[in-house]
Amino acid sequence: MIYRLEIENFYSVRDQQVLDLTIAPNVPDPDGRFAPLFPGSELRAPKVVALYGPNASGKTNVLRALDFIMNFVRDSSQQTVPGFPCDRFNDEASRNRPIRLAIEFGGVMDLSPETTQRLANGEAVQFGLYRYELSLSVADGVPTYVRSEALRQKPDGKGKWQRVFERDDKGEVLAARSFGMSGYRHLLNTLRPNVSVLSSFAFFQHPTAKLFVDLARTVIGVMNSPQDDQGLVNFLAQEPDLVSRLNRDLRRIDLGVEAMKFVESASGPMPMFRHEGLEVDMPWLLQSHGTRAFIRLFPLISLTLQRGGVAIIDEFDTYIHALVLPQLLSWFYDRKTRNPQDAQIWLSCHSASLLDDLVKEEVVLCEKDSLGRTRAFSLMDMKSVRRDENLYRKYLSGVYGAVPQLA
Repeated sequence: MIYRLEIENFYSVRDQQVLDLTIAPNVPDPDGRFAPLFPGSELRAPKVVALYGPNASGKTNVLRALDFIMNFVRDSSQQTVPGFPCDRFNDEASRNRPIRLAIEFGGVMDLSPETTQRLANGEAVQFGLYRYELSLSVADGVPTYVRSEALRQKPDGKGKWQRVFERDDKGEVLAARSFGMSGYRHLLNTLRPNVSVLSSFAFFQHPTAKLFVDLARTVIGVMNSPQDDQGLVNFLAQEPDLVSRLNRDLRRIDLGVEAMKFVESASGPMPMFRHEGLEVDMPWLLQSHGTRAFIRLFPLISLTLQRGGVAIIDEFDTYIHALVLPQLLSWFYDRKTRNPQDAQIWLSCHSASLLDDLVKEEVVLCEKDSLGRTRAFSLMDMKSVRRDENLYRKYLSGVYGAVPQLA
């Protein structure tokens, strides 16, 4: 469960923005919208985090920061070119300022294979909080190398942060015994300046680093980019159980569709749709934009719910009917059947009507000032927001800010 995100000098975010989504124990939760930061924690975080704001306010960049961190931890060892796939804020003062990112989340304190096996066996293990920090040096406007990288932990969520590992700008690494540098210190000789310690060590089968990278793999992002529909089709064709679940839900959101199935063609598997009352099955391109959008999202949402983790979805409401959106989010509240692992979703959205189905702890607003600087804040940061007020009406009336200025 990710409960804190910090961003500085990253795309449209110039000055440090801190999203702390921690929810106090005394906040009521009759609908199961919140989950403990870790098993046994009194503090909680929302399972749904919805970002609102005008076009170009920075919503995508907030999600991009979270997605970048996970990709860096997970895949940077596969990077074949210098530098980083990100950018700093575009003004002269930020031309040589470092990019700084951080997240905090709950988890098992000792991610050794032995502890992981004990957890799988249902045995008691210690949980707590983690903090991952990343700073990238920027020279003449270009991110060039890792200035610092650190992973810290707070057992049981109490006391001070304790070092798991810390890396400096020379690539030197100090690590606690739990990280296990013995037998792996030689990897520092080949640690590249644009690669994560975790990703690099996991590539060489360092057991603890590998477990953290596996944890990062449970965070899956779908940013606003061209869709690889054939890749999606190829994946679904190999997942009959997932397609079976998809068909059950597809019949609920698309009147007339009875089932999707696959037939072989010269170019590979091809999806065909059986419609009630129609004689011939219909191909992918003759389905509505909304149906295709739902099918694109379904594997990400379904697998996240099944395995636990975090889904990151930009433009969540594109082509999907306003009445279907709250239905999708309600799956994250359903701990008995849909979401037994307390999976989480971070999304950007323009559909203001969805605010009628959200509470203030789930809403993050983004707005940009006249100099192009993004500000991101939770409705929890606004002390005047009551739990019983109409978020939809107040937001559209401009009470909270983060709405287009059309005058």
